Amino acid sequence: MDLILIFLFLIYFAWILQILKSKSKKPRKLPPGPKPYPIIGNILELGEKPHQSLTKLSQVYGPLIHLKLGSLTTVVVSSPGIAKIFMQKHDQVFSSRNQPGAVHALDHHKLSMVWIPAENQWRKLRKICKEQMFSAPSLDSGQGLRRDRLQKLCEYVHGCCVGGKAVDIGRAAFTTSLNLMSATLFSEEFAAFDSGSGEELKEVVWGIMESIGKPNLADYFPVLRSLDPQGILRKSTVNFRRCFHIFEEIIGKRLEMRGVDPAAGTRKNDMLESLLDINQRNESELTILDIKHLLLDLFVAGTDTTSSTVEWAMSELLRHPDKMLLVKNELREVIGKNHEQVTESNISRLSYLRAVVKETFRLHPAAPLLVPHKAAGEDTEINGYTIPRNAQILINAWAIGRDSSTWLDPESFIPERFLETETDFKGQHFELVPFGAGRRICPGLPLANRMVHMMVATLIHNFDWKLDGGLNPQQLDMNESFGLTLQKTIPLMAVPMELQIF
Repeated sequence: MDLILIFLFLIYFAWILQILKSKSKKPRKLPPGPKPYPIIGNILELGEKPHQSLTKLSQVYGPLIHLKLGSLTTVVVSSPGIAKIFMQKHDQVFSSRNQPGAVHALDHHKLSMVWIPAENQWRKLRKICKEQMFSAPSLDSGQGLRRDRLQKLCEYVHGCCVGGKAVDIGRAAFTTSLNLMSATLFSEEFAAFDSGSGEELKEVVWGIMESIGKPNLADYFPVLRSLDPQGILRKSTVNFRRCFHIFEEIIGKRLEMRGVDPAAGTRKNDMLESLLDINQRNESELTILDIKHLLLDLFVAGTDTTSSTVEWAMSELLRHPDKMLLVKNELREVIGKNHEQVTESNISRLSYLRAVVKETFRLHPAAPLLVPHKAAGEDTEINGYTIPRNAQILINAWAIGRDSSTWLDPESFIPERFLETETDFKGQHFELVPFGAGRRICPGLPLANRMVHMMVATLIHNFDWKLDGGLNPQQLDMNESFGLTLQKTIPLMAVPMELQIF
């Protein structure tokens, strides 16, 4: 009872401070929005699926709205035109991050490329990632690695096919993504299909994503941060520690190998080796602590987002057998009919497959509200409205992808809409921004682009599919579960069948 009274008093105290601060400021013309309740503001407006709730609010108040989430001032952008103003015209002003309490675990908010301000340390980390992992030459050199992981996915699905067993598409894609990232970063494979290996890391990654995406009272009322009333920071800390423990063991072994005989041919062609080279040349440029936090960013961001997109793409294709057939026929025409393996060089020739991926990103962006931005510096005027300094900026990519003023029949899965347009998701077309845009665009976009196309192509080119349990396509559940990434509420279970060659 005492804790509840303290909790209520702190919220009341925060509310009084908020009122006093607002009275001391000059009146500003804020964007429109629903009237906030005392103390809690508009928190109740969010619901269990904030991306959908915010979309409905934008249909009432317009594409630029203002909310009060406890003491947190939030501005929501829900149209391509206004997104362009925020992420291109005023990119520098809005390039900071609003840091949720969950990423304060182990001071990750001070060291993470995702969450630190876009200043010197951020530029240095981003340059390292671009040069060592995401440049075209680096990606090309890793094609064999990705091909091996896709072959293992194919072998697993073939085993299910022979046994008449359903495949959990999202989990299979997650295992493939997990192994790709672990091989790229550490030259190790962390998980196996249909076994308990890698389950700890899967739990860690999902736990981290859940903690960051979950609504947190401590974010809405910073005075509660030290109390951590929902235990989100505690859970996040546990998962960060588990992940760092794995990294520390791998780094320790690698440093030990280097110390024995640096020239004995024990060097590995992976990201960790490159990071340790930088560290040993100049420790002040990149410390071991920096490396651990960077590896965490890369590992978490590179697994869940890719696998969820593959699951959504396969779900849409199974719901629309005519679209599935068009993809399959294109693959047969470009790749061949005799189980030839798809290669990354084929992607540029697979126009309908690329359209399917774009349409999946439009309807099911992996991060529906992107990673929160923050207004830095002074108040900024956008479209006649004041955007207060330090306000949280949410770019509703889910709403932008379903904007009826931009897209014809926006709720329908129509890949053909992309066949006659140059619209892409690489940061230049603001009607399709699943990876963000501007200086904060996701640096892993080039790798995610290759992996999503290759996984979808591999699953379709080598197998025919039917829904588990005899469901017909229209019975497939397409409900969403909101987190930092958008997941299917009910996993996609599909039975692979021997490919019918005509």
